[in-house]
Amino acid sequence: MSLYYILWSMRPRQWIKNVFVFPALVFSEHLFELSYLIHSLGAALCFVLLSGGVYLFNDIFDRQYDRLHPQKCHRPIAAGHLSVSLAWGAALVALALALACAFWLHPHLGWVAVLYAVLNAAYSLRLKHVVLVDVLIVAACYLLRAVGGGVVIEVSISTWFIVCIFALVLFVAVVKRRQEIVQLADAAADHRAILKEYSLPFLDQMIAVLTAVTVVCYALYAMGVGGVEDARLQWTIPFVLYGVLRYLYLVYHRGQGADPTAVVWSDRPLQINTLLWLVASILGLYA
Repeated sequence: MSLYYILWSMRPRQWIKNVFVFPALVFSEHLFELSYLIHSLGAALCFVLLSGGVYLFNDIFDRQYDRLHPQKCHRPIAAGHLSVSLAWGAALVALALALACAFWLHPHLGWVAVLYAVLNAAYSLRLKHVVLVDVLIVAACYLLRAVGGGVVIEVSISTWFIVCIFALVLFVAVVKRRQEIVQLADAAADHRAILKEYSLPFLDQMIAVLTAVTVVCYALYAMGVGGVEDARLQWTIPFVLYGVLRYLYLVYHRGQGADPTAVVWSDRPLQINTLLWLVASILGLYA
């Protein structure tokens, strides 16, 4: 039963976040080369273990706050189903395996994994209480997945690629903060102390800025500014625009966004749009 609660605490539904390992594989035009694909899958597995260990650490440190949350109170550590000592052991094993696997696949991936672990530790211990830095760290950890996906297959990563990924994940992180305030209302600061430093008008301003930055940066990248030969990805721009606008619709009209992964798993139009974007990207690059 303990193994079940450990796996639950490692958040299998959140593992979809590690899809950020694969853009470098797709855009470097090596998607259909087996050796590159195997290395990318290996890197994704490393980040599954890394993120799982980090989730365990976060649940250990946040268990008092989680007990006050209407959904998170059911997490195994907060609910008392998984002991803190066992959670510590599982987290250390997951992190050790992840780092060993990362260094075995590629030394540079290993150091990216180390940086990922250090950033998450700093976030859990201190940086999650520093306004703006908290969302920047969350976005940086997503970006490190994308960078890791590039270094493991030894392809160059353009500046525009990095800017596009970072803008997108920062947009999602800021939306998450906004929706946490909306959903938890007066109890928001009791669950996550940093939320008292944010306000809805300020977050709405940030969302507006990041929406524009995300779409414009991707459009420039797709039209060749980011180093893609000619403008083979220009036909993917409408899918990115729709995806961002659809996400905003779900946030402002349906009250979603506090759990971005739940949005990805539940919204069929967003899923179809993502698939169409992927098909259009593959056709543009490989056809």
